[in-house]
This record gives sequence, structure tokens and C-alpha cells, in this order.
Amino acid sequence: MIGKVYACKRWMNKQMTHVSTTQIIAVAFAVIILTGALLLTLPIASRSGVGCDFRSALFTSTSATCVTGLTLFDTWTQWSPFGQTVILCLIEIGGLGFMSAASLFIFLLGRKVGLKQRLVMAQAMSMNDVHGVVRLQKLVLFGSLSVQAIGAAILTLRFWSELGFAKALRWGVFHSISAFCNAGFDVMGCFEPGTSIMRYNTDPVVNFTLMALIVVGGLGFFVWDEVIHYHKFHKFSVYTKLVLTITGILIVGGTVIIACIEWNNPDTLGSMAWYDKIQAAAFQSVTLRTAGFAGIDQAKLTDAGKAVSIVFMLIGGSSGSTAGGVKTVTVVVMFLYLWARARGKENVTIYKRTIPNYQALDAMVITMIMVMLAFFGGIFISITSGFSLVDALFETASALATVGLSAGGSANLSVGSQFLIILYMYFGRVGVLTISLGFLMGDRVQERFRYAQTKLLIG
Repeated sequence: MIGKVYACKRWMNKQMTHVSTTQIIAVAFAVIILTGALLLTLPIASRSGVGCDFRSALFTSTSATCVTGLTLFDTWTQWSPFGQTVILCLIEIGGLGFMSAASLFIFLLGRKVGLKQRLVMAQAMSMNDVHGVVRLQKLVLFGSLSVQAIGAAILTLRFWSELGFAKALRWGVFHSISAFCNAGFDVMGCFEPGTSIMRYNTDPVVNFTLMALIVVGGLGFFVWDEVIHYHKFHKFSVYTKLVLTITGILIVGGTVIIACIEWNNPDTLGSMAWYDKIQAAAFQSVTLRTAGFAGIDQAKLTDAGKAVSIVFMLIGGSSGSTAGGVKTVTVVVMFLYLWARARGKENVTIYKRTIPNYQALDAMVITMIMVMLAFFGGIFISITSGFSLVDALFETASALATVGLSAGGSANLSVGSQFLIILYMYFGRVGVLTISLGFLMGDRVQERFRYAQTKLLIG
């Protein structure tokens, strides 16, 4: 018997050596989602005391773990304090990465971090190698918990006079974690179900606290590390310079564009004072990448406003962060490559450095995959759920970029469309490239020969 157990253990260890880190991450997220779904089906998880059906629980668990925020029910109305706690735990694990949660126990127990764990940590944080990964992981844990604690304290103080200390503390913690992890879940449905933070869309304390948490969470852990250690812009790496620059441009540019489009729309910004319009437009610009809190009714945006929102959602945050989307630097690299090729140049340069052409091509591939999935998914939802094409594209872009905003209402989706959104949320969080590399290309053979080249008419 002992011999059989030993042989089985050796077989399992041998099998694990052939499992790539990308496969581990993809499978781990799937296990976490399923576990969360099972917990949410329990009667204790629902406010009514009646267990939720598995499909709805799976949708909610996927949305929370993939820090998306799309929901079939209002979070406050449907879920009990236990259910909300499960959702909050899924958001934290999904936002920081399951390896951050696992490493916390490793550090507390004083265990040594092995090479396999370092590889998974590096992959989870989008790092190219394992050098300094343990130090960065400690920074991620300490920095994330500290920032969330500060956000929770500010929000608690803001809600205290209105809700009482106990409820204000719960709200402060929930919304701080949800904002930092770019999840977009809220528990404000006790005022009016499904209105997200619209009640506070002119409140500067709530708005700017949530915006700060969203932006910090969406910058990426690698950027944190450089900002803390080097302080000055000229000392940063090219990657960090690009992240900070494009983030600032997108926030300011998005604010201006949204304000111009929606300024006179009575259903969004039109009825506000001018300073509140600017604040609400700024919040919309930030939440699109990729937080999912709704400061204004997304269904009442103009078609131009929805189109701009789709673009910003697909861009998303930065690599190695709590945000989703194509990622800021990916989009910049793609446009730099297109600009260089349009001028007849072979090399892409930025900040006196050359970007390898294979990275530019990877950026184009990732962008095209996301755009095509959003487009064809939007057509499917439009056909099966009766959404307009713009609202359907809004839904698919929101799911793929793990944003969580909805213009047509996720609860109105057909069953087939709901399962499609579940898959899109999973793809969006784990990463299209990670899944393709981990499963589709894991056993790819090396090219042993090449055919002769031929030239085609292009353009």
C-alpha cells in the first residue's frame, strides 16, 4: 500500500513538472471561480435565505474573481453579508492574483520560496524573469493592503455621519477593495438597486478617493516599485515612463472628450453644474479603465459617448496591475509601430530606445484578438438578446476588458449570452495571450524548415 502511494506521488510530481506556469494560473483561476460559485449557491449567501441557481452564482463568481463587476442582480439586494464577504474575498484574490494570497501564507510561515513558486509569481505579475520577484511580491502585499486601508478609512469617515460607524466601516472596506482591485462591485443598492455610486456622483470625497484607488491599482506593481525607489521621472525605465505618460493623457483626454460629448445630455451631465460636469466626466474617464463604477447612467449615454467608452474600456490599465484590457503600453507600442511603418521606418523608437519588432507584432496580435472577440461577441449578443449593436459591443468590451459597466443590463442577456460573457470575463482576466500560450501553444514544435518567400500586393 505504501509503495502504491509513493508511486502515485512520484507520478503526480512528474506530471506537475510538465505543467507550465501559464497553465497553473489559468487552472487556479478556474478552481477559485468554481469554489466561489458553489459558496454563492448556499442559502446563507442570499439575503432571502433561498439558494441561488448555479448559473447565476457562476456568473457572479466569475465577475468577482475576474474583477469585472458585471452582475445579474444588485449586490446589496441579492447577497447576504456572508455572500458579500465571499464576493469581496474573490475580488481581493482575483485583483492581487492568487499567488499573492498564497505567498502571504508562505511569508507568514517563514517558508522558503522555491523556483516553481517564483516562476508562477513572475508570470502572474507579467514579469520577464524571477529576479527580485519575491521582494516585489512583498511590496505588492504591503502596498496593496496599505492603500486599501487608507481608502477604507477615508470612505468610512465620509459615510459615518450618514450611516453610522458599523455600516460606514463595512461600506468603506468593501468599496475601497472593489475600487483598488478595479472590480466595480458596490453595496449601495439599499438606496436604489442598480444605481451604483450615482447617489454620490457630485461628492468630491467619494469620487476622488475612488478615482485615486482605481488609478493606483491600475498602474501596475512594477511601476510602483520604480516610483518608490527612483522618485524622479528621468530615472524610470522606458516602460514606467510610458505607463505614467499614457495614463495621464488618457485621464485628461477622456475627461475632455466625455465632457464635450455629454455636456448637454440631460440624462447624464446636462443637469449638473459646470464643475460637477467636469468631476463626473473625470470619474467616467477613470472608471472606464477598468473599474466599472457607474457615476452616470451608462444606458443613457449618447451613441458617441458609448463608442468612446468602448475604446477606453478596451485600452484598460497597465500590465501587472489589477486592471484589465489590452493594456496601455500594448496600445502605445502598436501605434508607434504603425506610425513608424507609415513613414517607411523599420525600427520603433521611444525615449532613445528601440522596441523589438516582435513585441510590436505581439501588441498588434493581442489588440486584434480583443477587438475581434468584442465585435463577433457583440453580434452574437445583439442577435440572441435583442440588444442594439452598440449596447451589445459595450457589453462584450466591458466583459473582455474586465470593466463591469453595462448599457443594456446584464440581467437582460439570454442564457447563451450570459455564458459567453462568463467566458469573456475569464479570458479578459487570465489573458488571451496567456491562455493561447499555455494551452494552444504549449507543445508547439520548432520550425525545421521554411518555404521560399513570395511578395504580394499590399494596399
